[in-house]
Amino acid sequence: MLGIRYLKSEPTSYVLHYSGGKVVREGAGLSFFYFAPTAVIVKVPVGSRDIPFIFNEVTADFQEVSIQGMLTARIKDARRISQLLDYSVDAQGRYKSEDPLKLDDRIIQQAQLLARTYTQDHPLREVLVDSDALISTIQTGLDSSKTLEMLGIEVLGLSIAAIKPSPEMAKALQASAREELLRQADEAIYARRNVSVELERTIQENELKTEIAISEKRQEMRETQLAADIEVEQKRAQLVDAQVENERKEAEARAAGLQAVLEPLKAVDWKTLIAINSGLDSRMLISLAFQQIAQNAEKIGELSISPDLLNSLVRPRDKDQ
Repeated sequence: MLGIRYLKSEPTSYVLHYSGGKVVREGAGLSFFYFAPTAVIVKVPVGSRDIPFIFNEVTADFQEVSIQGMLTARIKDARRISQLLDYSVDAQGRYKSEDPLKLDDRIIQQAQLLARTYTQDHPLREVLVDSDALISTIQTGLDSSKTLEMLGIEVLGLSIAAIKPSPEMAKALQASAREELLRQADEAIYARRNVSVELERTIQENELKTEIAISEKRQEMRETQLAADIEVEQKRAQLVDAQVENERKEAEARAAGLQAVLEPLKAVDWKTLIAINSGLDSRMLISLAFQQIAQNAEKIGELSISPDLLNSLVRPRDKDQ
C-alpha cells in the first residue's frame, strides 16, 4: 500500500514512533509497519560505543603536551536525549540532522575541559608520569557533569594510551633522564664499591679479632700450662723437701741410736774392743799385734818369727773360711 513502511531496528536501538505529535509506541529493537506520511520515527542508539580522542594542552610550566585515549559511553535515557537532540530518521533509516554525529564531540569537549584544568595546574613531568591522576580527574568530572546528566549520557570508562610532550621537549627530557640514569648508575657503582670496601674492612676486622682471640686463647693456655707446671714443680719441691726432711730425721734417729750404743764404749780401749770381737780373723789379730810391736820397737831388742807363723800370714785364705 502506498506510504506504508516497515521498520526493523536492532536491539541496541531505542525506537520512538510518533504520530499526530504523540508517542504511539517505543522500545528497543522494535519492528513494525507504519504510515510514513503521518509518522515520525526516532531512533536512538543506546549501545555502548568507544570514542577516541586526542588533546593538545599546555602544562603549568608552559609546555605542550599531547593526550591520547578513548572514552566508552552510552545513552542511558533515550527519551530525554530525543527531546533535546533530533534523532529522527527518514524512510531509508538515515538521520535527518547532524545532532547524532555531534554527540561524540559534546562528550569529548567535556573531557577536554577537565583535562585542560588538570594540565594547567600541574608541571610537565608530573603530567607525564602520573596518568592515573589525570584519568581519575577526568572520570570524576564526567560522572558529575551536569551537561552529560541533562543529555542522559553515562560514561562507562576512560583510558589514556599516551601522554607525549613536544618532540624538542621529548629530546630534552630524554637527555635529562639519560644524565639522571647515568648519575644514578655512577652512584650505584660508588655505592657498590663502598659496600665492597666496607665489607672488606669488616672481614679484615673480623679476621683481626679472630687472630687476637686466638692469640689471647693461646696465651691463656700457655699461662695455664705454666701455672700448672709451676704448681707441679712446687709440689715436687715440697716432696723433695719432705723426703730430705724425712731422710734427715731418719739419719738423726740412726745417729742417736748409734750414739746410744757407742756411748758406753767410749772409755774402752780400741785394742780391747778388737780383742773381744771374736768374729775377727786370726790374721787380723796377728797384724794388730805386729802393729803394736812396731809402735814399741825401741823397747824390743830382738824379734823371732817362725816360718809357720809367716807362712800362715802370707798364705791365701780358703774360700770356705
